[in-house]
Amino acid sequence: MARAPSSFADQVRRHPTIAIGGVTLALVALAGIAAPLLTPHDPLAINPLGSLAPASAEHPLGTDQLGRDMLARLLYGTRVSLIVGALVALLATVIGLTLGLVAGFVRVFDAVLMRVMDGLMAIPAVLLAIAFVAAIKASVTTVVLALAIVEIPRVVRLVRSVVLALRELPFVEGAIIAGSTLPGILWRHILPNTLAPLTVQATYIAASAIIIEAALSFLGAGTPPEVPSWGNMMAAGRAFFLLAPELILVPGIALTITVLAVNMLGDGLRDTLDPRLRKRL
Repeated sequence: MARAPSSFADQVRRHPTIAIGGVTLALVALAGIAAPLLTPHDPLAINPLGSLAPASAEHPLGTDQLGRDMLARLLYGTRVSLIVGALVALLATVIGLTLGLVAGFVRVFDAVLMRVMDGLMAIPAVLLAIAFVAAIKASVTTVVLALAIVEIPRVVRLVRSVVLALRELPFVEGAIIAGSTLPGILWRHILPNTLAPLTVQATYIAASAIIIEAALSFLGAGTPPEVPSWGNMMAAGRAFFLLAPELILVPGIALTITVLAVNMLGDGLRDTLDPRLRKRL
């Protein structure tokens, strides 16, 4: 007797990385949302007399060189990292999906559009973000735009490759012969088959954006110094590493856990959504 196809819930149980990554990411997001409830301190409040204080009941993670509460800055910094990762993934996915569908199904635009994408892929994300900051100003919006522009070509190439494989299949040719319009074919036949690889790619884009945002803030080309972000925390604490290594270690560990959770979620979704990998496993 043939076995019934496994449901998505069954696949999740077989791949615990999805549950581990998803739960960890949910806890990190919840910590950022509930930051005002988890700590009474203002992440921007300066207290020079209490600088570099060790961990205590009042300051569970101690204070930095300006007397600011480390726990408050860590929790509020969670918001910046997750917002940047989510917005970059959303913008890159939506714009890249649209351009990829057009490039894969409309031959007239394919050559020109893909050459533009190749040119954008040659620009390093860090250099583009620094150029944006120099031209405009340091802000979360600037970082999101710079990183999204760099990630869009990767999404376009992914969607285009899927579309080129699908457009030759019988069900697409049948839809064309039946007189279906181009938007209808893309919406009903092409788009649903791109969602699985696109979902996995979006998780990797979010993880990459979180790391690059922290690196840019560490270099002074990301979020403004007064904004509590993990990159700014590490940049401010590097001069005091020998006296208080936790100024760098605490946000570094938070960054590592968050990126690891996103990558585990992406790996699990890839194994679950890809029918070839699922069959092999």
